[in-house]
Amino acid sequence: MLRSDLVAKLIEENPDLEGRDLERIVGTVLDEIAEALAQGNRVELRGFGAFSVRHRKARKGRNPRTGEPVEVAAKSVPFFRPGKELRARVNDGHDPESR
Repeated sequence: MLRSDLVAKLIEENPDLEGRDLERIVGTVLDEIAEALAQGNRVELRGFGAFSVRHRKARKGRNPRTGEPVEVAAKSVPFFRPGKELRARVNDGHDPESR
C-alpha cells in the first residue's frame, strides 16, 4: 500500500473530512514517528507494533563486484517489531510463535 492509497482509503471511510486534511494528518503522523526515531526514541502503537532504532557496529565487508574487502561504517537503522494483534491478523488468527 502506498501513502496515497492510505489517504484515499481514509477519504473513502471518512467522507465528512477534507482530503487535504487527511493528507496532512497522515503526513504529520509519519513525520512524528520519523522524528522520534531520529532522536533515538521508541514509538509504540499498541496492538500494531513498535518502531525503534538499532545500532550496527562498523565492520569489514566485501565489494560484491570485485571481492575486495571494504570498511562498512557504523550506522543506525530503523526497526519495526509487529505487535501480537498484528501478527495474529496477518496469520489469520494463527500465530506460529504461540505454540
